[in-house]
Amino acid sequence: MPQLDTSTWFITIFSMILTLFIIFQLKTLTHQFPINPQLTYLKYMKQNMPWEEKWTKIYLPLSQHLA
Repeated sequence: MPQLDTSTWFITIFSMILTLFIIFQLKTLTHQFPINPQLTYLKYMKQNMPWEEKWTKIYLPLSQHLA
């Protein structure tokens, strides 16, 4: 039974990791980021959902009786 040749594994894995690193660096370089990002508060950006604007009746569970 032949032995598995692992002599090229290091250079293969190393070159793959290096290539992925370079690709990700090039992809992030193409993005334009704002120089002075301004904080936006969630309360100003909150949108009302349709069920928040309507009054809905809340029912008691069946196990509880009105006394």
